[in-house]
Amino acid sequence: MRLLSWNVQWCRGLDGRVDPKRIADEAKRLANPDVFCLQEVARNFPEMEGSAGEDQVEALAREFRGYEAFFAPAVDLPGKRGRRRFGNLVLTRLAVGRVLRHPLPWPAAREVQSMPRAVVEVVVEAPFGPLRVMTTHLEYYAKDHRIAQIERLRELHLEACGEHLQIDEPGSYEFYERGTRAIICGDFNLEPHDPEHRMMLDAGFVDAWQALNPGKPRQATFHVHDGEPPYCCDYVFVTPDLVPRLRSLRIDTGTQASDHQPVVVELA
Repeated sequence: MRLLSWNVQWCRGLDGRVDPKRIADEAKRLANPDVFCLQEVARNFPEMEGSAGEDQVEALAREFRGYEAFFAPAVDLPGKRGRRRFGNLVLTRLAVGRVLRHPLPWPAAREVQSMPRAVVEVVVEAPFGPLRVMTTHLEYYAKDHRIAQIERLRELHLEACGEHLQIDEPGSYEFYERGTRAIICGDFNLEPHDPEHRMMLDAGFVDAWQALNPGKPRQATFHVHDGEPPYCCDYVFVTPDLVPRLRSLRIDTGTQASDHQPVVVELA
């Protein structure tokens, strides 16, 4: 199973051009993913630099025929031409069970700008069984927000691992497994040496890069081509039971279709 995680910066490349099709073409070239997790996807948001207010969820879904699309807007605002939404998207060609969309904490912040954040949770039928895939984009400016948001991710994982009464009768109470086996990926806006990275490990996850590359220097995923100091802030975390299934993790350092680099992980 191949999963690609990418902060696509509302499909805006380093050339300033907003082009969802280019993002789709790059994803197919890099991985032909079974699951494609995107952060910073916009719908009807012409205020985003270079955007004409296109529906990027629809545009990307159109390029991935045979995939289902699950969008979780963290930002949802009024606009002159309807609601403006900005958030995270999962596209997958695997069979999908339960889907959940979770708002993350957005504490008061009088002295620093911030915006709401969310995580989308999609339970896919991987070749090795049900797999809970989550993608998110944590706060950039406010560290205390990131800490609160990671704590909520820990709570969500504990909640998913708990037992629920199984109801077989069709209807809104019908049981669909969330499961203990999980991947959470995205732009965490933290560096590997930051205490918040340790919080993710303490929450019950393993950094897939560290599992596959023990002792090796971390590859950068952000500011690789724009002249700013590059660093890693995009991660794939997995539950410990998935570590034996990890086969590879690679970061494409060539594409300039976004200001972040895509991360591709393969499991067997």
